[in-house]
Amino acid sequence: MKIREATESDLQDVLHIEAAAFGYDKEANLVKGLLSDSTAMPLLSLLAVNNDGEAVGHILFTTIRLTDTHDTTSAMLLAPLAVMPHAQDQGVGGELIKEGLRLLSERGVDLVFVLGHPGYYPRYGFQPAGMHGFEAPYPIPDKDAGAWMVQELIPGAIERASGKVICADTLDQPEHWRE
Repeated sequence: MKIREATESDLQDVLHIEAAAFGYDKEANLVKGLLSDSTAMPLLSLLAVNNDGEAVGHILFTTIRLTDTHDTTSAMLLAPLAVMPHAQDQGVGGELIKEGLRLLSERGVDLVFVLGHPGYYPRYGFQPAGMHGFEAPYPIPDKDAGAWMVQELIPGAIERASGKVICADTLDQPEHWRE
């Protein structure tokens, strides 16, 4: 498998993966909107391609900011991560996460947030964000608090930052923040 940055010519593959992975078009429409949303920039869009040349996975990271951080903290949001149904449970998602975090670290990003499965993302270094004082763009019910997570890519970044996450306009809708 090869992981590379997605290009404009990959858009149909990206949207196909998103729709197939989730079984409906909501995430595909979200991704399409984010890819053209100036408030999401700069972003990182990665595509996983298997040895047969088939695009089997996609991950998107978009820029966010924190309300109570007055320094130069750089933060991104991982949303969404999608893998074709026939390629799931083969490590594609994990490889996309690891490569994305590696590239973001090289680019000087301090923090990465995700609203996702609390049994999956901690495998890749994510921890509950609420316990560090980070609020999601919309309230997360107590029963789902563990799904709101953060990972520091630069040591000490969690201690230097706090506040509410302000996400891209396309994501700034309550329905995207309900588990």
